[in-house]
Amino acid sequence: MRSGISTACLYPMHLEQALSTLIEFEFHIFEVFINTSSELKPDYLRTLKQMTEESGSCVKSIHPFTSGFESFLLFSDYERRFCDGLEFYKHYFHAANLLEASILVLHGQRNDKRSRITENEYFEHYARLFELGKSFGVTVAQENVNLFRSDDPDFIRRMRNYLGDECAFVLDVKQAVRGGEDPYEMCAAMGERLVHVHINDNKPGHDCLLPGSGTMDFDALKRIMLEHGYSGDLIIEVYRRDFDKLQELVYAKRVVESLIGYDNCI
Repeated sequence: MRSGISTACLYPMHLEQALSTLIEFEFHIFEVFINTSSELKPDYLRTLKQMTEESGSCVKSIHPFTSGFESFLLFSDYERRFCDGLEFYKHYFHAANLLEASILVLHGQRNDKRSRITENEYFEHYARLFELGKSFGVTVAQENVNLFRSDDPDFIRRMRNYLGDECAFVLDVKQAVRGGEDPYEMCAAMGERLVHVHINDNKPGHDCLLPGSGTMDFDALKRIMLEHGYSGDLIIEVYRRDFDKLQELVYAKRVVESLIGYDNCI
């Protein structure tokens, strides 16, 4: 395991500015949050890639700005729009290839009782996106997200049982806590298909804090991950409102490095 950070931590700072600032703070593994369509342009992405190469950094994952529209684009019963949604997501896969990122983080469908697709149809839509991503060398990983279908550990288990090896998951601690779910149970539900982790902290009254600022039992979380063979990265993901000074990010980085063992970090 290695420690890293999401560029979303410095939103609304422009992506290239956020990346530059985080590199100055000695972060070298990133999840890049694509904020708008112009940030999918090859020339812009090559600029980001040059920044990471020159600093000895890498981009592990990307996060689409269309996450909030995935219910409409990818998980409705309108087949033509779904096919067009698949075509649009090729832009993200091309972006991942230019940045040499291996994971795309998926929110999926909101937990809407009016949905006209069944759970199995959801799994089948995801499977087609997963297969498309795989053709680009990119793993489409379902994140547990509050107020989405994926916020339930039982849903995650059923998804894993239905799809077997043709699925992957992102654990986000804050999203589980925000939805009233146990993050340790969510991690166990993802099992051996867990490929990516958004790590953050919490305490009563605060569901999203920098690691080391709350009461999260990270050792317990680490044990569950290791029991299922997890060897991916731990990406710090909070929001800019969740800390005051940028220097606090450095302390959080040290907390995560102490959790995984500094000798295993780059």
